[in-house]
Amino acid sequence: MKKVCIYLFNGFSDWEIAYLTPELKKSNLCELVYFSTDGKFVSSMGGMCIKPDKALSDIHPEEFDMLILPGGMMWDQSQNNEIEPLIRQMLAAEKFVAAICGATGYLAKLGLLDDVKHTSNALVYLQWIATQYKGTTLYINEPAITDKSIITAGGTNPIDFAYEVLKALQIQGGEDIEKWYQLFKHGIWKD
Repeated sequence: MKKVCIYLFNGFSDWEIAYLTPELKKSNLCELVYFSTDGKFVSSMGGMCIKPDKALSDIHPEEFDMLILPGGMMWDQSQNNEIEPLIRQMLAAEKFVAAICGATGYLAKLGLLDDVKHTSNALVYLQWIATQYKGTTLYINEPAITDKSIITAGGTNPIDFAYEVLKALQIQGGEDIEKWYQLFKHGIWKD
């Protein structure tokens, strides 16, 4: 059983995890936990009001296999700094941290993309948002990338992000993940 937590905050980009969360939720091999800073309701960028399962203080890295960070404007405004200790603890324990869109910029600000292959919205975005960023030679212009225990994706690539997360968690057979990816990415279903 894999245990995954997703950080929600006011203004999170709901569409960036929309392909992923149903796959995690329906799996008998995965427990999905949503949390916010204080455990209170948050509103997504699309206006969905959501009651998380837990507060940040209830999330203990040793209990989880992966932390997922959806994008949103709050990352660019450095208003989610309370999540930094959890991110660092997850990586120190060699647990996965998956970030998409603005959350990749936050990882760059923390220096966590300086020594892993990664992607984002664009290289210039990371250079703009994280002035101390030193990972330019490891930036790869691809929809989504997994290196070591960090998964990154650009904000226009939620299907590729979900694909990388599903592969990393190994809660479905490889063939099933490939079929899912081909269906949602290309509209092709092959038996």
